[in-house]
Amino acid sequence: MMLSSSREDFPLLLQVPVSTSIPETLSHFQRFRLSEPSRLNHRTMPRVLWTVWVLGAAVSLFEEAALGQVSSVNCDSTGICDGHSKSLNFIPSGLPATVKSLDLSNNKITYVSSSDLRGYVDLQALKLGSNRINAIQEDSFFSLGSLEHLDLSDNRLHNLSSSWFRPLSSLKFLNLLGNPYSTLGKRSLFSHLTNLRILKVGNNCFTKIQEKDFAGLTFLQELEIDASNLERYEPKSLKSIQNVSCLILHIRKPVFLQEIFVDILSSLECLELTDTHLNKFHFSEVSINKTNTLIKKFTFRNVEITDNSFNELVKLLSYASEELDIEFEDCTLDGIGDFGISVRDALKDLRKVETLTIRRLYIPYFYSFYDLSDLYSFVGSVKRIVIESSKVFLVPCSLSQHLKSLEYLDLSDNLMFENLLTNSACEHAWPLLQTLILKQNHLTSLKKIGEALLTLKNLTNLDISKNNFHPIPKTCQWPGKMKYLNLSNTRIHSLTRCIPQTLEILDISNNNLDSFSLIMPHLKELNISKNKLKTLPDASFLPMLLAIRISGNIINTFSQEQLDSFKKLKTLEAGGNNFICSCEFLHFMQEQQALAQILIDWPGNYLCDSPSHVRGHRVQDTHLSISECHRAALVSALCCALFLFILLTGVLCHRFHGLWYMKMMWAWLQAKRKPKKAPHRDICYDAFVSYSERDSHWVENLMVQELEHFNPPFKLCLHKRDFVPGKWIIDNIIDSIEKSHKTVFVLSENFVKSEWCKYELDFSHFRLFDENNDAAILILLEPIEKKAIPQRFCKLRKIMNTKTYLEWPTDEAQQEGFWLNLRTAIKS
Repeated sequence: MMLSSSREDFPLLLQVPVSTSIPETLSHFQRFRLSEPSRLNHRTMPRVLWTVWVLGAAVSLFEEAALGQVSSVNCDSTGICDGHSKSLNFIPSGLPATVKSLDLSNNKITYVSSSDLRGYVDLQALKLGSNRINAIQEDSFFSLGSLEHLDLSDNRLHNLSSSWFRPLSSLKFLNLLGNPYSTLGKRSLFSHLTNLRILKVGNNCFTKIQEKDFAGLTFLQELEIDASNLERYEPKSLKSIQNVSCLILHIRKPVFLQEIFVDILSSLECLELTDTHLNKFHFSEVSINKTNTLIKKFTFRNVEITDNSFNELVKLLSYASEELDIEFEDCTLDGIGDFGISVRDALKDLRKVETLTIRRLYIPYFYSFYDLSDLYSFVGSVKRIVIESSKVFLVPCSLSQHLKSLEYLDLSDNLMFENLLTNSACEHAWPLLQTLILKQNHLTSLKKIGEALLTLKNLTNLDISKNNFHPIPKTCQWPGKMKYLNLSNTRIHSLTRCIPQTLEILDISNNNLDSFSLIMPHLKELNISKNKLKTLPDASFLPMLLAIRISGNIINTFSQEQLDSFKKLKTLEAGGNNFICSCEFLHFMQEQQALAQILIDWPGNYLCDSPSHVRGHRVQDTHLSISECHRAALVSALCCALFLFILLTGVLCHRFHGLWYMKMMWAWLQAKRKPKKAPHRDICYDAFVSYSERDSHWVENLMVQELEHFNPPFKLCLHKRDFVPGKWIIDNIIDSIEKSHKTVFVLSENFVKSEWCKYELDFSHFRLFDENNDAAILILLEPIEKKAIPQRFCKLRKIMNTKTYLEWPTDEAQQEGFWLNLRTAIKS
């Protein structure tokens, strides 16, 4: 019987769920292959084989992709793995089993299977935010009993399952924001999370808060709910949480705000409203004892308020406890300050406000705004006011005088000028003010600022950084109790006695100072970093200094003596300078163990700037060679060695006739420049006679008589008679030898000892003997021992051993034969 080849023949293979992973698809196929062999015939086999091949190729690609994705996750030795922003398509396998923190945020993961996180029993933090996750298998987190931090925000989860969170008994942080679910499901998701402390839920599609949503939660430090488009709130939904310290509520319309507020008021310590339109907000009185409330802080971010809703908001704030902190950030007051008489009565209950913070407040009709007299009764108890980036240019004198409890005032990044500051700090204004922050305004004169603040008798801390001051005057007046002054980022080039002498802390960082020569007898902390100083300040100017920050200057070095001169110095921050890593500086920095306790930024910020081969190296790790560290000693040693070498060379030259060899080398070079053999027409003499002056009697009276008076006569060249006057003697010798047919050497003990005879004989070595001719004639006038001939006359010794020479006979009968042989030798 033949089976059909329709799609129904492959129900287990082809009808696998879409969300199933590739390994699970293979398991489906294996089960089909083992359980249905009888259903395959010759018609279905090719199709099955084709399917197997496709799945095999898919598995191969899957494994290669998995290996590539594992390699893109960086894990350190502490078990922290970072794989965020790696374009991962799924949770990589093969991570260390001991992983404790896994960050896979900002990827393209779409699915979490039951096997993806299996085995990571030590995992404590899992970040899967900003992916494309649309499905999570029920038991995906089953093995994560140690997990404390789970971030699933900004994904595509339409439905949430309580089974995901049931095994997470240790979970403390859970973020489910930014997923497109409309409710938190039909069952309580968090009833088993008894250790949960921070919970974030909701999105733009979140429309319903149910009573069972937060059942089982006993204590939350922070609960954030994004209910911007909330349509339904079941009464007591948040009351099921026994204790919520801080609630962050994103709610566009305040329809359910009062109900929510009533449910959590008894346990709430801080409430933050975000992206809320309070234009039509109305708050009714509630039957709650205000003395039992715990709320201490209200925060409003990106909230729109009108004059009327401000009155309602004051009613809400009246339920706060003592020492209330109110903060407005990026809010809009769409009104002109016409709060009405009713606000005065409501504000009487707000005298417990201690801190008021306003950042980036926008008032569209600011120039039509009423005075603030309606708020005077409210501000009397305020101790801290922060108004930043709100275009404030004036605090009216009357308002300043009502701020009788104010101790801290921050007006950063506004439009304050010196002239208007005088009006703000009028007589009896801010009587208790201790700290005034006016950074990043439009202040330009230190002298005018000091005069304007003279009324503030208790002012101790002043921050006027990030302004642009003119050249500092020589003297200024300041409140008598000034202890702290911040002049950083004010473009000052020098310091004068305008700086208060009473200061204990001075910040003049990020300026153009190239020196510090100001006497500050009480100064304990100095921040002069990021300037142009080349050395540490003089310690005599700062006798009480405990801490100094001087990083980011152009200091090349400092020494133990400089540090010791600061008698009370406890901390020094000097990194980021252009250190010259000399041997002395390196030894000082590396060997002083106590130095590490003073240098608070040691060793990371201390880098060498020179020498060039160690530039960028940490001072702690830099080591120079012996030649660099002991250069003076090395130069001295080299000089001594050179002197000894010269001395030894002189001794050796004297001992081994080195000077003689040098002279002969020069003579040889001179001879080499002349032609080896003079042309025949240049021969002027039959023989040049080389002899010692002590043998001149024999030469002049005997030899000359016998040769020059012979017929035909011989013409001899004698140095006494034929040398050219004024010519260098060496040149005379060379020219005479070259212009002579023969050279006759009259050898005797006197000849060997004669300096000029040496030159004549030496030139014969270089010129005559090298030509392998018989131009030299040796006459031995008296017997000479061979050892008497210097070793340097090696060729003479060799010639005397290999060639015959004429020997002067003492017997007169033999002398005639001597002259005959000599004449014959000269003619040959």
